[in-house]
Amino acid sequence: MLFAAIAGAQLVVAQAKQPTAAEKKAATTVTLPPSPAALLPEDFDGWAAAESPKTVNDAATLDAANAAALKEYGLNYAVVANYKREGETLALRALRFGDESGAYGAYSYYRQNGWPKESIGTGAASDKNRVLFWRGDTVVDATFSHIEPMSAGELREIAKGLPVPGGNKEVAPPVLDYLPQANLQGQTTHYALGQASYAGSGGVLPAGLVRFDLGAETATANYSLSSGPATLTVIEYPTPQIAQAQEVAIRAYIKAGSGAQPAWSKPLTDSDRASLEVRRSGVLVALVSGDATPDESHRLIELVHYEANLTSMGQPQASEIQKTARLLMGIASIVIVGSFAAILLGFFLGGGRALYRVARGRPASSVYDEEFIHLDLREDVFEKPIAIRGPHQRG
Repeated sequence: MLFAAIAGAQLVVAQAKQPTAAEKKAATTVTLPPSPAALLPEDFDGWAAAESPKTVNDAATLDAANAAALKEYGLNYAVVANYKREGETLALRALRFGDESGAYGAYSYYRQNGWPKESIGTGAASDKNRVLFWRGDTVVDATFSHIEPMSAGELREIAKGLPVPGGNKEVAPPVLDYLPQANLQGQTTHYALGQASYAGSGGVLPAGLVRFDLGAETATANYSLSSGPATLTVIEYPTPQIAQAQEVAIRAYIKAGSGAQPAWSKPLTDSDRASLEVRRSGVLVALVSGDATPDESHRLIELVHYEANLTSMGQPQASEIQKTARLLMGIASIVIVGSFAAILLGFFLGGGRALYRVARGRPASSVYDEEFIHLDLREDVFEKPIAIRGPHQRG
């Protein structure tokens, strides 16, 4: 009996602790990130992994030569796997970054200018047996032993399974929007967040002069102008004050020419000095280099405009119950205000009339007044004989 009583008490306590339906509805759902192994499957389209995909958390272990750049882009981890199918091999590396900007930056860092464009994920390019693509916050580097017509379709299956971040992590680098699209060469855009990524992706200026330590971000692209090729570098700073100071420093560096310290890079040395131009617009500092004529270089850099865009945050939609409640509250408010106004108006008019009557010596109320128009028929009506018999006064 004692054990039964204790078990019954525990059952009652457990039932009492069960959350109600309202509590379940109000509870916050926490979505955990996918496991690292989920980035790459064990097998797909006939490809079978030689061993389970491995997770690499150290950028130096993953790619020692480019470890510094990967850290600047915000590498979280990578998953590496080697596949086999009918004597062919496929090596895959899936690099996961903190947001979409970091993933695009790493993709543009690894992709060299001139690689043919592919239709895989958000963006892709290939170089012989190597295919590079990105989707969301993940970059996939694939190396085939032999490229086949179906290789792109097989990688699209991998791209579909990659996670896509939400919120602010799904935003591409804003500085890319300031690159003019006219005459832009495809597959030449590079995005950098630090000195290693800027220098490794072919930056024109010395990395130290850009001042990434102040929060700078850069976008570099090549343009095919009628008078010759040109390279446009757009640097975005956190504030206009920083941008103004860096414009002065970059302009002085370009003006110094061969005497500049540090020495000019090869892209600057190979440029036509008359075509070099620096311009600031808001928080942006732009530089044109290359062999185009000064007029075309000037027209290109004039297309870089900074616009402060205010983004309105989305507000939650009200339910039908909330809309009905707001409607009823509005009607009730109108009735209350109207009633109060009618009472005030009646008090004002009635009180004013009462004061007027008191001022004339009458009672405040007119309940007992006999004020109406009447005909007095009690008086006799007669005419004077003189008025009837006598001659008219005018003859």
